[in-house]
Amino acid sequence: MRVVHLVPTMFGAERGIVGGAERYAFELARFMARRVSTTLVSFGERDEQWDVDGLTVRVLGNTRYVRGQRSNPFSFALPGALSGADVVHVHQQHIVASSVTAVLARLRRQKVFVSDLGGGGWDVSGYVSTDRWYHGHLHISEYSRQVFGHVSNPRAHVIYGGVDTDKFSPDASVPRTPTVLFVGRLLAHKGIDVLVDAIDEGLSLEVIGRPYDGDYLELLQERAQGKNVTFRHDVSDPDLVAAYRQAAAIVLPSVYRDVYGHSMTVPELLGQTLLEGMACGTPAVCADVASMPEVVTDGVTGFVVPPNDPIALRERLHTLVEDAELNLVMGRAARADVLERFTWPRVVDRCLDIYEQQVRGRR
Repeated sequence: MRVVHLVPTMFGAERGIVGGAERYAFELARFMARRVSTTLVSFGERDEQWDVDGLTVRVLGNTRYVRGQRSNPFSFALPGALSGADVVHVHQQHIVASSVTAVLARLRRQKVFVSDLGGGGWDVSGYVSTDRWYHGHLHISEYSRQVFGHVSNPRAHVIYGGVDTDKFSPDASVPRTPTVLFVGRLLAHKGIDVLVDAIDEGLSLEVIGRPYDGDYLELLQERAQGKNVTFRHDVSDPDLVAAYRQAAAIVLPSVYRDVYGHSMTVPELLGQTLLEGMACGTPAVCADVASMPEVVTDGVTGFVVPPNDPIALRERLHTLVEDAELNLVMGRAARADVLERFTWPRVVDRCLDIYEQQVRGRR
């Protein structure tokens, strides 16, 4: 079987975006390459190709952006990049490149699947449903399947997400600190302001992530004045792993309504950084929002708190900082849960099973 994954933007500081969706597509393709012939196709300024752990990565140059939308790239080299594949798996439904890919794959008798990782742009799917253009919808959470209206769709499956559990792993020699950790893009729907508001003199916070909104970063810095809060914008994977291992908790306080009063109907489709921290043996704390309660088992692998509630969040953070034994027990449970449900080999198995059913002509 030959598989091509198509993603609008590459993961990485040099060629793309440091974000959960981009890491998801890259890591899934990288681990799939250990099982079957796999190519990851994306878009950029110039043609590039390289190999990573047996995965062929191809960047299509001369990219055009539909209506100027950076999340909606297209290249006329796309048809050639998809040729020869048995299966094409796109990682964003609502962009022109994915709709064109679905049509091409159908004409070529290739099987085409889609995982919606959030975002999108102008596309025909904004006017007519393209759901039936795909042989399968591979959702990264049960919440994703529900929010996209696919609960009763027999072609809709939940494959979840994974973590490289060799890279993101505990280290018993690294002592836990009283610092709680946020990792992710610095955007208002992430609810980082709620977390900053939860920090008091008994807590410290490290915020790791790139700022994509200068005004929001300024708001966070103002609210953090006089508190033990640090911001780091460029962190390598080894430094990120070290931060997870040292933290008392990994926190994702995403909200449906942000500090500016704006609504976000789908703030989190999975919660990748929660999984990474849990894989390092770190308890997780999340808001009771979207998919995140599927990842964090309240009272077992961490805590689930009401959204937009800094007081409830503060209470749970103090519990994890002050009760070392509970922190250790929850951290071990978090790691065990990741190994049971959220490893990349398990996600690859789910995908390949679904691909093969279609390639063999079964539903």
